[in-house]
Amino acid sequence: MEGFLWFILIGLVAGFLAGKVMRGGGFGILINILVGIGGAILGGWLIGGFVADIVGHALIASLITAFLGACLLLWIISLFKK
Repeated sequence: MEGFLWFILIGLVAGFLAGKVMRGGGFGILINILVGIGGAILGGWLIGGFVADIVGHALIASLITAFLGACLLLWIISLFKK
């Protein structure tokens, strides 16, 4: 259960930060969590443990991976939104 809560918290932070970077504002807490979780999954699939090897700390590596994945996910969404 604790791992799931960390996953949600990391998704929230990553989605919020990606929303700020990619669009200048977040989408709201629920969408930020969903984008962050989707970004974590996408980032984990694309770059896997590469960030963990560089950073060394699992929590920070997870946040960076989720953030990069969320930014990529927001960029893909913006392509279809236009």
